[in-house]
Amino acid sequence: MIWKNALIAAAVGTLTASTGIAKSPEADKPAKPRSQCFWTNQVNNFASNDNRIVNLRIGVSEVYQLEMFGRCLDVDWTHNIAVVSRGGSHICSGLDAEIIAPSPIGSQRCPVKSVRKLTEAEIKALPKAARP
Repeated sequence: MIWKNALIAAAVGTLTASTGIAKSPEADKPAKPRSQCFWTNQVNNFASNDNRIVNLRIGVSEVYQLEMFGRCLDVDWTHNIAVVSRGGSHICSGLDAEIIAPSPIGSQRCPVKSVRKLTEAEIKALPKAARP
């Protein structure tokens, strides 16, 4: 009796696998990464140790790294910047953001190429001058 039940279960398993009933096409797709966005009014601090990267402190424990398309002169020594969102008040990608930084000849607008949330390990590995 046990042998017959095992044989029936094996046959049903083989039939299910060959017809694809047990698997849906969605099961094979990789999970979409969660959107990592922040609101411009959540920016608490910033730091930069070069003129292409700006790290933003968001809330208490999150840090986002913004990479500029080109050089953003003097952003590494200025005491204040503005983070502007194009088309809304949240930033999810580089195309959403722009940094406005003061310069000796007036404000400069620096378009952002990419935005990414740093992990705890990446935050700890930042040089002191680049840690917001």
